[in-house]
Formats: sequence, structure tokens, C-alpha cells
Amino acid sequence: MAYDDPLKARKAKYNGMELLVCVASRYLEDGASVSVGTGVPVAAAMLAQKLYAPNLLVIFEAGGIAPLLPTMPISVGDSRTTHRAIQATSMTEVMDTLSRGLVDYCFLGGAQIDLYGNLNSTQVGTDYRKPKVRFPGSGGANDFGSLAWRTMVVTPQSARRFVPKVDFLTTPGYLDGPGSRERAGLPPGAGPYKVITNLAVLGYHPESKRMMVESIHPGVTLEEVRVNTGFELLVKDPLGTTDPPSEDELRVLREEVDPLKLVIGREAK
Repeated sequence: MAYDDPLKARKAKYNGMELLVCVASRYLEDGASVSVGTGVPVAAAMLAQKLYAPNLLVIFEAGGIAPLLPTMPISVGDSRTTHRAIQATSMTEVMDTLSRGLVDYCFLGGAQIDLYGNLNSTQVGTDYRKPKVRFPGSGGANDFGSLAWRTMVVTPQSARRFVPKVDFLTTPGYLDGPGSRERAGLPPGAGPYKVITNLAVLGYHPESKRMMVESIHPGVTLEEVRVNTGFELLVKDPLGTTDPPSEDELRVLREEVDPLKLVIGREAK
């Protein structure tokens, strides 16, 4: 298939899920610690370890700390999450590690996210007893979002997910704006960091704490990002364009991280 636009030509070489994994992996620097779940987060951590963060310390909620993952685990309690690990411990120990301020990054998701990065993974609808949809709830998401230094969210972008105010506050972001996390007793300096979607990379304005578009993916327009958001986004000046996956990233991702396409075989939607 021929493209007149060179950006579209480059985009044709990878799919949306591969883009999400590659972009997420680039934010994990060598020597950092990161809590991951299954799917994109663990694929991103594995890719980072293999390419540019060999000393990345990976933590699984169920208790695996610093494993050398042989292949892609399918759950946070999969035996592979403790393969050659420093510790095969418990969820209690992991939460204690969080409380001591030893987790640099965490990956979270949810049914809704608002302009301050608050997350809802509990329900759709504001009536707790009779919601429109009931979800599993927090699990460890509140602990990680409250206590990890930087929270990253990887999610498809749509106006029904990106809402002005979450129906239920499962995990705190910047709550209702500057200073609100600190007033709630949460660690100063911790909180939302990046939101990586199928359209763009979003961060947060350092003063207002509102969500801000930092870069848009190849072939995507700023208008597309705005249409798929249920609130007004701030836009970084200058606005960047996300670097597409490199040949090395795609090779390692496809051949070493996820050869069975458990993650990259799905659609990013």
C-alpha cells in the first residue's frame, strides 16, 4: 500500500499497541524502580530492561521483586514474576515498600480519568448502591497512586474515558488542583506524571496541575486529541511529535519480549 504522507508510511510498519509499549518504555530510566501489571506495563518494562535500562527494578503487586523475566507473565501472581528475583515476598511487603518511598514509577489504568489525573476503576454512575456499571475497584491502585513518586497511565483515549470529573474517586491524582494532595496528607512531590494514549502523550502543567498535551503521535492531529477528550486540554508550547518505534525497539519487542503477541497482537482501543 502506497502513502503520499511519509509519516503514514512509517506508521504502517507498526501497530498502535506496539507504539504504546515503545513510548511507555522510554520513560523508565536505568536504576529506577517500577511497579507493573500485566499487559502494556510489563511489556514496556521488559523492553526497557533489554534496551536502555538494564538495572530497572521491576515490582509486581503480588510480591515478585526484581525478577529477570524469562517470558511474558500472564498475571501479577504468575510464577515467572519471581524468576531469579531478589525477593519472592507478599503484597504486604510490596505495600510497605511503597510506604517507605522506594517505588519511583507505577503504571495504572481505569474506566475514567479526569483533568487532574484522578482515576476511577470502581463504577460508572454516581449512585454507589445502583451504579450503571460496577468494576473491580481499587485493588492496590489507590496505594500505588498515593505513594509511588510518579504515576503513569496507559489507556485508549476517548471522551467517555477522559471526563471532566470522575464518577468515583478510586485513585487520587492531583485531586482538585495545586496543593490538594499535600492537604490530603499524601507525599509532597509525588503524583501523576504521564498519560500515554493511542493518540498522544500527555503530562501535567507544573503550576495548575491540569492535564496537558506534550506530543502527538505520527499521523494524529491536535484536533483528534481534543475531540476524544471530555474536557479542555492545555497544550505545551512547543508541541512535540512522538518519535515512532525504532527498528531496534520493534525487533526486541516482537522477537524477545512478546513473540506470542499476547500484548502487541491486540488492538489499542
